[in-house]
Amino acid sequence: MRSLDTVAGLIGPEEVLRRLDRNESELVKLREDMNKLREDTNRGFELIERRVSALGAGWGMTEEAFREGIRGLLEMELGLKVERWVGVDSKGEVYGFPSQIEVDVTVHDGRIILIEVSSHVRRSDVAAFKKKAIVYEKITNNKPDRLLIVSPYVEEDAYKLARELGIELYTKV
Repeated sequence: MRSLDTVAGLIGPEEVLRRLDRNESELVKLREDMNKLREDTNRGFELIERRVSALGAGWGMTEEAFREGIRGLLEMELGLKVERWVGVDSKGEVYGFPSQIEVDVTVHDGRIILIEVSSHVRRSDVAAFKKKAIVYEKITNNKPDRLLIVSPYVEEDAYKLARELGIELYTKV
């Protein structure tokens, strides 16, 4: 094995520094790649966990049972009243054609909170919930203060849209 002085004598100090810089750059890139791989792996495991949790929730409890559980907790423990609001979207703003729409509503100290409970939330579900809130406001002349979605499984693009639209997500069983 040659010493650094011997190697430096053969290839010159500038070449040694250039190679060291290249190796350092490659190490930095490898570290970044490993960190990205770790993040991707963690996201994958979270996705699997949410899907397994959603399956378990689907087997063990219906959306209606879950909704009633939330209603009972809010009413009995916090003194809030949760009601199912049903309205008619005569212009078809939510689904593209006239239809009946439903949403859970709670009012506390004059603040209106709309709540959507679902076993699986897609981007389209988030968009529809936002449209329901807009129709609710038009029909009742009451602007909701908060929009909440409760679900054991929310797809990644649904998270992004919810953030953009100011909708709060409560997820993971």
